[in-house]
Amino acid sequence: MELRHLRYFIAVAEELNFSKAALRLYTAQPSLSQQIKDLEEEIGVKLFHRTKRKVELTEEGAVFLEQARLTIAQADRAVHLTQQAHLSKQRILKIGFLTAAEIRIFPTILPSFRVQYPHFKIEFSLLGDAEQHQALKNAELDIIFTRQKVNHKTVVDQVIFKDELSLILPKNHPLAQRETIPLEALKTLDFIMPTSPTFLIMNQVVHEFTQSHQINLNVQKYAKTIIDSLTLINSGEGCSILPKYVDPFGSLPNVTVRPFDVELPTLDIVMSYRQDDTSTALKSFLTMLNSILDQHTL
Repeated sequence: MELRHLRYFIAVAEELNFSKAALRLYTAQPSLSQQIKDLEEEIGVKLFHRTKRKVELTEEGAVFLEQARLTIAQADRAVHLTQQAHLSKQRILKIGFLTAAEIRIFPTILPSFRVQYPHFKIEFSLLGDAEQHQALKNAELDIIFTRQKVNHKTVVDQVIFKDELSLILPKNHPLAQRETIPLEALKTLDFIMPTSPTFLIMNQVVHEFTQSHQINLNVQKYAKTIIDSLTLINSGEGCSILPKYVDPFGSLPNVTVRPFDVELPTLDIVMSYRQDDTSTALKSFLTMLNSILDQHTL
């Protein structure tokens, strides 16, 4: 027995006329009559009294009609709830990010995205590269912004921004009076190193850069976040090489940014998402972000 048999039966029971029921169901009357006959044979009970003049429900048919309506209603509810669950999932965008994306990317796209797509809900996760990569592969995140490509056959990686690095030091430090800082000065400076996993790649880049110039950093302090690093710098505890996006925090009274006399390496911001993710929210987000990238407004 299939749901269509129940729908056929309900139509005949409500119309009490095979011709009208067939029109209502957009099927041929002989086919409908055969379906009802098959149904009666399957359950072993006569559901209708048929004469040339009229069609009537049997007592058993009346009982079956009540239960058939309940079954169809429950099936329709199951379909509706499943569709609603799918729609709700389509309207949630789960984003993994580093602090760099929060400062460089999100202010440009999120205000417009929220205005244009107010029905989408965004969930954010601040994680390191490795955690984001794994969460994306596990479909726990829809899109991520990291320092490294995922490099997986199911994932699209796109470098969308390059962060520049600079020396951040106290304003009252003697070197702060210079327009550019000689790289050799790093050998004598007290250095503050961020330790958060989100800055692992940055620390590796800084280490490789200084080692390539035969400079060993004199690390005196460790700070969990960039804010902690800036607080220590503001207190005159040392200096740090950080992304230029810390400029907005320049309101700290004793913090200044200076370039070196050589070019520092850059840090990629990589956007990654799964090729098989058909989420409407993700597609809308990508369309808007790519439009911004095409206009070079990041």
